[in-house]
Amino acid sequence: MDALSTVEGRAIPFGAKNVDTDIIIPAEWLKTITREGLGEGAFQSVRAEPGNVFDDPAYQGAPILIAGDNFGCGSSREHAAWAILDLGIRAIVAPSYSDIFSGNAVKNGILPVVLPQEAIDRLMEVANEGHEINVDLETQTVTTPFQDRYSFDIDPFRKHCLLHGLDEVALTLERQAAIGEFEQSRAGARDWLTKGTAI
Repeated sequence: MDALSTVEGRAIPFGAKNVDTDIIIPAEWLKTITREGLGEGAFQSVRAEPGNVFDDPAYQGAPILIAGDNFGCGSSREHAAWAILDLGIRAIVAPSYSDIFSGNAVKNGILPVVLPQEAIDRLMEVANEGHEINVDLETQTVTTPFQDRYSFDIDPFRKHCLLHGLDEVALTLERQAAIGEFEQSRAGARDWLTKGTAI
């Protein structure tokens, strides 16, 4: 996955609370065998409403989503993170998330920022006015052009993974030398594992 240190640009002022994974990506989109194209089905029921923010030309290509409390609740489908990433969103700012969604987001290169509702309200205002927002993972801050500055906490391991673009496969490959050494020593000590045996 791509490394992430800062995300800057327009933010989609969604703000809805208790958005579950079925709203993020409906079940009929789960039949796909690829991650590409899931953005087309993202927030399908919301986009069916006239004047929705996801189809507003002003927010096309916006890399930040501002959401409400308990974002990503519901099922554990990783497709929800894939669909959001396919929309081009790299950071979500909300008061809270489902634990499973938050984990899936990080594993796919999306930064889930937790801020209090007062900060969300202000960021919604800034986004609605068309101004850009900056999310800086290195300094763990969200800032606006109006000197608003909000600090957020993040697990150090998650931060490391996002900054270095490390998904679970990449994390395993970082230990490739140690894995190889273990396999060699194991093969030597238990050569019967690697030799064919007649029954």
